[in-house]
Amino acid sequence: MSVEVFDVVVIGGGPAGYSAAARAGRLGGKVALIEKRELGGVCLNEGCIPTKFLINVCDILSMKQKVVRMGIKIGDVKFDLQEVMKSKDLIVKRLRKGIELMMEANHVTVLKGIATLIDKGEVLVSQPNGEKRAIRTKNIIIATGSNPLKLPIPGINSSNVITNEEALSLQKIPSKVVIIGGGPMGVEFATILRNFGAQVSIVEMLPRILPLEDFEISMELHKNLTRMGISIYTNARVVEIKDENAEKVVRYASNGSGGEVKGDLVLLASGRRPNLEVLGLERVGINYSKNGIIVNEHMETNIKGIYAAGDVVGKYLLAYTAYEEGITAAENAMGNNLSIDYSAIPRCIFSRPEVGAVGLTEEEAKIEGYDIAVGKFPFRACGRAVVEGEIEGFVKIIADKKSDRILGVHIIGHGATELIHEAALALKMNTTIKQLSSTYHAHPTFSEAIKEAALDVYGKAIHKV
Repeated sequence: MSVEVFDVVVIGGGPAGYSAAARAGRLGGKVALIEKRELGGVCLNEGCIPTKFLINVCDILSMKQKVVRMGIKIGDVKFDLQEVMKSKDLIVKRLRKGIELMMEANHVTVLKGIATLIDKGEVLVSQPNGEKRAIRTKNIIIATGSNPLKLPIPGINSSNVITNEEALSLQKIPSKVVIIGGGPMGVEFATILRNFGAQVSIVEMLPRILPLEDFEISMELHKNLTRMGISIYTNARVVEIKDENAEKVVRYASNGSGGEVKGDLVLLASGRRPNLEVLGLERVGINYSKNGIIVNEHMETNIKGIYAAGDVVGKYLLAYTAYEEGITAAENAMGNNLSIDYSAIPRCIFSRPEVGAVGLTEEEAKIEGYDIAVGKFPFRACGRAVVEGEIEGFVKIIADKKSDRILGVHIIGHGATELIHEAALALKMNTTIKQLSSTYHAHPTFSEAIKEAALDVYGKAIHKV
């Protein structure tokens, strides 16, 4: 069995892994990337990209109502799920090819197979053809990602109980779907399936959907989803999934009583857990918990020369934090000194309407003891929003009265996932309300709502009635 030596071996080809491999290669390292499936990880293949494609399809389907109000007459819009799924697969394939080209451009050797740690300088690759290949390396970056969390609920492994991965390959839209989990994934899939014609119910264990977001944002989204015809059950802990008359019955406990919701299909959207199996962490002595591999600010484990990045470290299960973690790990593996910076991370939820947030919620700011001022501006008072018929939602800014510093920005409405990045930069740069509110914003634009919300912090918004 031949042994090849690399400067860096990356295990996992998702956002953390391929960004780490590309950076290490660009820095002049001899790099190997090991992936058991397709490059791109969950984000590209079963997550961010395909779901956003389907949400874009939803937007196009709803466009007819919008243009009719503008005086434009169009014929029937026909929906073909099989063709939609083929288009989705083509988009994924195209972007995956882009990652393959990125690896080639940075001289990264891509190996197909399952990686196992032999010691801190050796990795064994079990290839699909049954052969095993040993690789020696100076540094290892573990980026094995995560997989759907299945709660210990009776019936959770029965037929027609699926995860997001299977949901993105549906060839037929069920008439009724029960989604377990009202977090970002749950509300996004609720948006998609409802727009595709299914009756949708969300069952959330906590008191509200999007429980980690600002209370007012959560309530506004609840109102909009309900208006779409989505049923939402909160304070509802699922206790059993059973079959009854060719339907799935989801039983839940709520405030001392109980209830049930029926559907043809149950979609699990209750979170993810890090992929730690098979790796051989104990053999090498790497510290980890059920939440993921433990790393320092350099993304290094307790074993010198072994790093971890992305979902497997369990900090922020987001593609864009995974990119930064992977790059940080690669820089340090190649002899540089880089620390990860988790300040001002935007949170984007691609429901309809969209949600974008960064920094503290109003509730968190109060708990931390700030004397706060809050500014809000509704999109119904924004000229561009009125022109485009996108008047749902608002911008909310929380500020510290003492320092005038922005503590948090929360947006629900059209384009919120794009608008939030101005706010992320503002927080990153410790911008004050005075600075933000005096910054010119072109008219008419959606971003004017951010300026107006900043002005409203001290009651100076001129367009708010």
